[in-house]
Amino acid sequence: MPALLEARGLHAGYGPTQVLHGLDFTVEEGGVTALLGANGAGKTTTLRAISGMVRTTGEVLFRGERIDGRATEDIARRGIAHVPDGRGTFMELTVEENFRLGAYIRRDAEVQADFERMWALFPRLRQRWRQQAGTLSGGEQQMLAIARALLLRPRLLLMDEPSFGLAPLIVEEIFGIMRRVREESRVGILLVEQNANLALELADHAYLLETGRIVISGPAAEIRRDEAIRRSYLGY
Repeated sequence: MPALLEARGLHAGYGPTQVLHGLDFTVEEGGVTALLGANGAGKTTTLRAISGMVRTTGEVLFRGERIDGRATEDIARRGIAHVPDGRGTFMELTVEENFRLGAYIRRDAEVQADFERMWALFPRLRQRWRQQAGTLSGGEQQMLAIARALLLRPRLLLMDEPSFGLAPLIVEEIFGIMRRVREESRVGILLVEQNANLALELADHAYLLETGRIVISGPAAEIRRDEAIRRSYLGY
């Protein structure tokens, strides 16, 4: 599969603090790539760097075109949707209003059809259609954040800790939905996830970060089977 996203020598940081130190990685068209590592390794910063939310040097190419240095809203319009840590729903708005914000920049005639597609993926959200997002459960808020991102009709979905703070059954449901999205929509996914075993089950390829550097990369299935890597870096 061709590269959908490619980073070359990506550096990023906050103020004088450098967090990423020359990352090189790719996400394939329709593939799932996992970014793994301990807290503070630079995983969230990597997603923010792609979205133009932190200062960067190096190159980030999306569908062959450089996007580093572009505004966050421009990057989103090009087809990259970001589901941040903490879910990022608009708590004071209803589920319907969050949906409409997700499709705000679209001008095509398929928005209503995509609402119905999201209802099929997330039937709980249809039941909560008029409900304020801040009153939803944690799992429902995560579903809403994912649905809102998908309403952009992205080619690439950046996901930051989708399982954080959720009950195991809800996590299983959300990852099942992500598999469906990947299979049905051919959306590329760059996944940051503390639950390494879960991430490696979903991913095709994985990169392991340590203090802002890639220390291991390879097919997700091989990394998952490597007992030395699991014990030394992944904690299971």
